[in-house]
Amino acid sequence: MGRLFSRYRNHFLIFFAVIGPGFITAMVDNDSGGIYTYSAAGARWGYLPLWTLIPITLLLIITQEMCSRMGAVTGKGLSDLIREEFGLRITFIMMTLLVLTNFTNVVAEFAGIASSTELFHISRYVSVPLSALAVWFLVVKGNYRSVEKIFLFACVLYGSYIISGILVKPDWKEAAIYSVKPVLMLDRDYIYMLIGMVGTTIAPWMQFYLQSAVVEKGITVKEYAASRVEVVVGCIMTDVIAFFIIVACAGAIYSVAPKDIQDAGEAALGLKPFGQYAFLLFSAGLFNASIFSASILPLSTAYSVCEGLGFETGVDKRLREAPIFYLLYTLLIVAGAGVVLLPHFPLVKMILLSQVLNGVLLPFVLIPMILLINRKDLMGEWVNPRWFNLVTWVSIAFIIGITLALGADTIRGMLHQ
Repeated sequence: MGRLFSRYRNHFLIFFAVIGPGFITAMVDNDSGGIYTYSAAGARWGYLPLWTLIPITLLLIITQEMCSRMGAVTGKGLSDLIREEFGLRITFIMMTLLVLTNFTNVVAEFAGIASSTELFHISRYVSVPLSALAVWFLVVKGNYRSVEKIFLFACVLYGSYIISGILVKPDWKEAAIYSVKPVLMLDRDYIYMLIGMVGTTIAPWMQFYLQSAVVEKGITVKEYAASRVEVVVGCIMTDVIAFFIIVACAGAIYSVAPKDIQDAGEAALGLKPFGQYAFLLFSAGLFNASIFSASILPLSTAYSVCEGLGFETGVDKRLREAPIFYLLYTLLIVAGAGVVLLPHFPLVKMILLSQVLNGVLLPFVLIPMILLINRKDLMGEWVNPRWFNLVTWVSIAFIIGITLALGADTIRGMLHQ
């Protein structure tokens, strides 16, 4: 009995030693763009989109586990491996697309900060610059361990969405039915929403950030088993939160009158009739998610680009040791915050577009990932099991298929105008 307790205690201690990269990456996935996408899905379509969360969670677990495994086995980031195996030209094209997509995501995060603080009558011209300064100092003046502790604490605050969803008292029976009942419609808005849900849950930046974070934390194959548990727990938790955001808006907004909400702040206001606590928790969760992601997304982009192009990276390095890394991080924060402060900028369209762009770009990240992780000369005995490959290739085909369907429907609509 004592030996069994000792073995489980060791596993428990190893888990908490490696916790961080997988859990943070999965949880930050519920950023302001994600919250808006899930809120918009629940407000417009009710419980219908819930069925997507099961296959999306499965694919999220597989992709995040692959990145964690590659990082632990090779000791290299994803963009580093892509450059070595596919050449600088392909890497440069991919990094350019990633920067453009991630920039729209950074804008979405600062839009979330603006929306959440304006609910409490704080002007975006105050909250956005102060938040931008705070997240810049957090990373530039901190180190990996201190930054990670703050990020882990922010993860805990996502529980506010679970509580607000329960306070709304949605139709749990209908939610349970549509969680396992697939609903596909050839409707342009519905397809656009599906791509957005895939993109916001399995964003391309996540794969690059997770693998880089695993490498920077020094996780090797010895700690890999505990790291894999952490990844799976994080992936499940992020989609549990997505579930409660959808049902909260389905119960509070769709059940009253289906509508297209303009931002996540409007979703929070929709919860007000169900109690001040539901409104406050949803609003606080939005601010936490936005400022949390406003730190991670520019950081992820800086990691990916600098690794891919061969520059020094890492929050443990000083400014003079990794100048390009910190310059790119700073530019993304300044430009992202600046766009939100522009008058008459179409923030709502930008937020949803950023999530759809994530979904469109995802296959271009998954394909090199699946090719790399199946190379025995690179991964040895840690290559993918067959069912991982099957799920990933089917998912790639599905995402490309619905993207082409959206494109064809958009072109047909333009021709009929």
